[in-house]
Amino acid sequence: MSPARTVLVVGGGATGNAIAMLLRRAGNTVHLIEAKDDWNATRGSGITLQGNALRVLRELGVWEQVRASGFGFDSVGITAPDGTVLHAQDDLRTGGDDLPATVGMQRPRLQQILIDAVSASGAEVRLGVRATELEQDADGVTVRFSDGTEGRYDLVVAADGLGSTTRAAIGITVKPEPTGMAIWRVAAPRPAGLTRTDLAYGGPAYIAGYCPTSDTTLYAYVVEANRDRAGIPPMSYADEMRRLTRHYGGFWPQITAHITDPAQVNYTWFDRMLVEGSWHRGRVVLAGDAAHCCPPTLAQGAALSMEDALVLAELLASSDTWDDALFQAYYERRIARVRPVVEASVQIGQWQLDGVRDADVPGLMGRTMTMLRELP
Repeated sequence: MSPARTVLVVGGGATGNAIAMLLRRAGNTVHLIEAKDDWNATRGSGITLQGNALRVLRELGVWEQVRASGFGFDSVGITAPDGTVLHAQDDLRTGGDDLPATVGMQRPRLQQILIDAVSASGAEVRLGVRATELEQDADGVTVRFSDGTEGRYDLVVAADGLGSTTRAAIGITVKPEPTGMAIWRVAAPRPAGLTRTDLAYGGPAYIAGYCPTSDTTLYAYVVEANRDRAGIPPMSYADEMRRLTRHYGGFWPQITAHITDPAQVNYTWFDRMLVEGSWHRGRVVLAGDAAHCCPPTLAQGAALSMEDALVLAELLASSDTWDDALFQAYYERRIARVRPVVEASVQIGQWQLDGVRDADVPGLMGRTMTMLRELP
């Protein structure tokens, strides 16, 4: 067993929250800093959590709260743009047969559940604080913070997301790259009878879909080719999303009627990134979107990130020596699982961009999800 250490977690999203909880459980002193003053408690519309994400949430001890707050389902529908259901199929339960295939949730609700759990764990949390300077030696890392303080740590976990400043600070120059697609997202009331994700391919967008997030809510999204964000003023976001969704039938007219507030509509480009070779430099190690990201075509971003936290915490707890060999073992265990998901997620989008009509999307999705059923 590892002796108790002091760890700094940079970033209070799902990855950082998960690693903070797990390291506290192992008896370590954990400091978590988050740049946002509100701990990201109000941001986002919805999130799709597949079974392998639910498996980690169960390990974190929050599964019952997630189940009570979200909406679980076990199938996905494929529809024509007019809403006609063309095919419905059972989803693979990647978290095991005792968990749903998928749970949809309001993203702020999931974040609040994790916030409460981190607070209860005894981790020291500071909001509105950034790490501004890191100095390493053989024994640890000295970190200076934006509030003028500094601390000394046995390990720093960089879970500060896609644009990670910690990643750049330790000399890893890989940056996210756009894939050519973008997504509009919004939260809305859930129409009666909408009980699963349905995906429409075709029409004015590449994909139009929705996911129930509670007994009364959903989040809806449309995917199109990315556009110059400078040419889309935020005040037009609701109009732009309605322009796309009004062409879809089925439940879409009821959803579209609620797309009225531009402040509630989110527009994001799809990016890809995968740090190769190692995810650490000395005693600073990357996790989650700081190390990898992919388009949400397989809805695996949060799941892979929380798996990182689970694997890293397991390795740290099982070793007396936190060194390059341990951090490289973490990388090698994760890269074998993360790389095929990133590649498959990008490939599915590229087939759509290229207009490939005979692409084996179901086969690629099936193979990837079957792999994810295995323990990380």
